[in-house]
Amino acid sequence: MSLFITSLNSGSNGNCYYIGNDSEAVLVDAGISCRETEKRMARLGLTMNKVKAIFISHEHIDHIRGVTVLAKKYRLPVYITNMTMVHGGLTLEEQLVMTFNPYEPVQIGTLSVTAFPKHHDASEPHSFIVAGNAVTIGIFTDIGAPCEHVIRHFQQCHAAFLEANYDEEMLDKGRYPYYLKKRIRGGKGHLSNKQALEIFTTYRPPFMSHLLLAHLSRDNNSPALVQELFDQHANGTQIVVASRFEETAVYHISVRNTCEVLPQND
Repeated sequence: MSLFITSLNSGSNGNCYYIGNDSEAVLVDAGISCRETEKRMARLGLTMNKVKAIFISHEHIDHIRGVTVLAKKYRLPVYITNMTMVHGGLTLEEQLVMTFNPYEPVQIGTLSVTAFPKHHDASEPHSFIVAGNAVTIGIFTDIGAPCEHVIRHFQQCHAAFLEANYDEEMLDKGRYPYYLKKRIRGGKGHLSNKQALEIFTTYRPPFMSHLLLAHLSRDNNSPALVQELFDQHANGTQIVVASRFEETAVYHISVRNTCEVLPQND
């Protein structure tokens, strides 16, 4: 009664999240190269043979960079909206392209993947929850504002990837031009540490065992700062900061309100 999760990479240089059980898995976004995806999974003792589908949240390059090669090499169906395909300039084989509708679960073996709309500056942006073995995992990144869709689904999760993109003071004092700062915090950009923390402390369900903080800005955030901030409010939830340079460990999420870290291969 568990699922296995890992972040293979998280940040503006590429996003890719693995959720699976003993027999099948899905990737949410494929923003790093096929080769790098394979390398990182191999280091974790994971195999692409278990991956049965890729789900794409939106068309920005850090979410689609590796999808064409991965889909072709492993003959994987890619669940993606039509407008995301068009605006991403993707040329996927027709037989590998699948669509999805918000709030309509897609069955991938015993896994159920449900999309829902979010605020982000893309054509048809969605986030996802993945459920199986009585466990629900949420992937909440590239979120401009903590809308009711995000909150309602966050409350269902035994574990979640939650965006904590920027520290407000670091963004204010940083080198980004005004228009870019405005885009980041303008309601269709990204969640700040403060916004992410409010979601966590206000809407965390009592059975949430694990929170992976995701999509940290290279210039406007600090992993140490985020870790310290959320650890102060963890209240029994394990906090992990997902890296923009390497994979996390594989975490074993169960309904028993416990979470194990699986050993990595040497």
